[in-house]
Amino acid sequence: MASENSPLLAYRLLGEEGVAFPANGAGGPGATSARKLSTFLGVVVPTVLSMFSVVVFMRIGFVVGHAGLLQALAMLLVAYFILALTVLSVCAIATNGAVRGGGAYFMISRTLGPEVGGSIGLMFYLANICGCAICVLGLVEAVLDVFGADATGPNGLRVLPQGYGWNLLYGSLLLGLVGGVCTLGAGLYARASFLTFLLVSGSLASVLVSFVAVAPRDIPLTPLPGPNGSSLPPRVGHFTGFNSSTLKANLAGSYARDYTTGAMMTFVSVFAVLFNGCTGIMAGANMSGELKDPSRAIPLGTIVAVAYTFFVYALLFFLSSFTCDRTLLQEDYGFFRAISLWPPLVLIGVYATSLSASMSSLIGASRILHALAQDDLFGVILAPAKVVSRGGNPWGAVLYSWGLVQLVLLAGKLNTLAAVVTVFYLVAYAAVDLSCLSLEWASAPNFRPTFNLFSWHTCLLGVASCLLMMFLISPGAAGGSLLLMGLLSALLTARGGPSSWGYVSQALLFHQVRKYLLRLDVRKDHVKFWRPQLLLLVGNPRGSLPLLRLANQLKKGGLYVLGHVTLGDLDSLPSDPVQPQYGAWLSLVDRAQVKAFVDLTLSPSVRQGAQHLLRISGLGGMKPNTLVLGFYDDAPPQDHFLTDPAFSEPADGTREGGPPALSTLFSPPRAPGSPRALSPQDYVATVADALKMNKNVVLARACGALPPERLSRGSGGTSQPHHMDVWPLNLLRPRGGPGYVDVCGLFLLQMATILGMVPAWHSARLRIFLCLGPQEAPGAAEERLRALLSQLRIRAEVQEVVWGEGAGIRELEEEGYFENSGWGDAEAEALACSANALIRAQQGRSRSGGPGGPEGGDEEEGPATALTFLYLPRPPADPARYLRYLALLEILSRDLGPTLLIHGVTPVTCTDL
Repeated sequence: MASENSPLLAYRLLGEEGVAFPANGAGGPGATSARKLSTFLGVVVPTVLSMFSVVVFMRIGFVVGHAGLLQALAMLLVAYFILALTVLSVCAIATNGAVRGGGAYFMISRTLGPEVGGSIGLMFYLANICGCAICVLGLVEAVLDVFGADATGPNGLRVLPQGYGWNLLYGSLLLGLVGGVCTLGAGLYARASFLTFLLVSGSLASVLVSFVAVAPRDIPLTPLPGPNGSSLPPRVGHFTGFNSSTLKANLAGSYARDYTTGAMMTFVSVFAVLFNGCTGIMAGANMSGELKDPSRAIPLGTIVAVAYTFFVYALLFFLSSFTCDRTLLQEDYGFFRAISLWPPLVLIGVYATSLSASMSSLIGASRILHALAQDDLFGVILAPAKVVSRGGNPWGAVLYSWGLVQLVLLAGKLNTLAAVVTVFYLVAYAAVDLSCLSLEWASAPNFRPTFNLFSWHTCLLGVASCLLMMFLISPGAAGGSLLLMGLLSALLTARGGPSSWGYVSQALLFHQVRKYLLRLDVRKDHVKFWRPQLLLLVGNPRGSLPLLRLANQLKKGGLYVLGHVTLGDLDSLPSDPVQPQYGAWLSLVDRAQVKAFVDLTLSPSVRQGAQHLLRISGLGGMKPNTLVLGFYDDAPPQDHFLTDPAFSEPADGTREGGPPALSTLFSPPRAPGSPRALSPQDYVATVADALKMNKNVVLARACGALPPERLSRGSGGTSQPHHMDVWPLNLLRPRGGPGYVDVCGLFLLQMATILGMVPAWHSARLRIFLCLGPQEAPGAAEERLRALLSQLRIRAEVQEVVWGEGAGIRELEEEGYFENSGWGDAEAEALACSANALIRAQQGRSRSGGPGGPEGGDEEEGPATALTFLYLPRPPADPARYLRYLALLEILSRDLGPTLLIHGVTPVTCTDL
């Protein structure tokens, strides 16, 4: 571990009385003292009241009257089955660790990350805001139906004036009452909720007793308007008491027009109304910051509340079907008052459920907003919501939410938003199921909830069910909610968020990568699908940025590892100096925008460290097959951090509020003439070691001369045309003839072709130079090479070059130096100089416009050579000749511009489909 920073250290093991408690209370100052609510008051009561809402009093007749008892029970089972799946996921997550304030938002964000969690949390917050406004307006309408001046019911008192302004005033007064209770804290809210719970329970009890105690009666119904504005004859509904004929008549569905809207009802529309009233399962979870023991209270309280409400709904469905005829059920949705022993108690129950639902929505919204503000996902716009009282009550978030609800109340009628609110709730529920599903699929050792009545099957079914219900209730709202979630996620991704929450995406990726790495069998490798997998050894990245980016372009979707060797002996050191360096190297990868892994090692010498990295880098079928090194010459090192815009830093080398600048994490390049960590002998020995280990080798020289657009990620084809020159023949031991078809020559062609596929190199033209001996007739070898290129699908320009065109080459040919590997240093240097002159001559011809030059002798600039690919000879077997070998490479590649000397040992091309 990089540091002794464990989540367990945030907790004092024992308090003064031997009780474990957090060092820092969840949710800010005073949060520990704010955790006062029990399971019953904090979870059961608000969840029951939210799931009842006004549906239990005003829509029982609607559901049973249109759908019939059997279909109504089927709807109830389906709705609660969907909700139960989400409850199982909530219970699993809540029992897997400490749950802080924010409820569903906290669970989702700490699992799926701030991008998804923040977007869904904001949508869940808006759903609670609009839900609170709908409950308040519903309460206003329920009051005005009885006490309003325009009340149409037979029992209306008609004492309250009506109109938009009056309705807004009544709503604002009720919202002020709700906001005042929530502002004073969760304790007062819990007591108020308990009071409303008693009122609702008493009202329901009176209704249940009334079904048994009230004698059969005829109930007058509200007259329907006639065709010309006149009223139709009065109608009556029948309360028959317990009657088997009534039950039999109410078993099947009989969908008709809704007398309040005139719309024709269907199974889907009735089911949507029922489901809309049962979506309050998160009311208790939203209070997670005020619960004494949320990990126990949330699952236990939610399950009890769901079971209780299901039993009450099913009982009311059965009693209504047994005692009320179809006409009463379909034409009077508030028939509970008409059959009640004391009708005002039913009215009190309606008002109490509406008031409690609005309080639950407002306080739940404030807790979600407070959690969002503390996570600082949306910046200063939510800063007021961070304010808390001395007792830990987030009154700033309550006032913020109260103001938003007041704005929503200005819209007046909110029936059109009801479906959107329900869809937003379902999005949050689906996200909770997805969070639990992700944790289960990731198989993380630390996901071990004490609640075990779930599986990935229930989570997956919960996600699918919630998505299905979203589109069933409102396809437009469902599509819009998903679009909004995507936009918010993109915004949060662009803004950036905390990285210390432990995203499940990383665990899922680990799980899947491990599984597929095991299936990536090296015994099934085929040359058709070969790709370069590079290990780039970097001494100091400040001088290697161009090579680092060029290697990123050469990898062609393969593995790319940045390797670095730190000199030292672990036996003589107090700790491993390599581990603290990973952060700087990973920051380098991010800043350079390359897709690379980082592998660092400690070794007494660079050569031994390179051997370690070649052997152990990668995993399974993803291991480096090509070693990339910078060229060993006397060129003074350059500090590319000073000139690269991606690495521009403030003058003091630090970034405000961020990590240290990379310029302070990597030492400056060595001064010219200063000793190197790698001797020339070890450099050549490292090349020899790689070839012995059957690794391809690439030596890169003068990559700093490449223009920036050639190393960028997306400049495809916009730059001036250049050439990529390939010399697929060992110029230090030329034999002429078909030497270009050996494994190494084909490897050069493949690497050049791969680079040409990169967008930044699309405009570069590939040229292949076919070297002929002085006595070899031109044409035949070129034709064979073109046929091979055609089979390999490589588009390139082929040019034949006669060895005699290079200064001194003809003389060396005549003296037999090409066939004799034992020439002296002077002759070998002459050969290297001649080959270098030959290459530069071809580069010069491309710049002057062709072999004959431009007409009239004018100097016209032609396409220049951007990069040269040279055949890298094998190092000599005798280590005593390593220095001579390196000197010949230096002469061969001198003044050629950016050059890659490549030796390939593995077949990489295939002509078969």
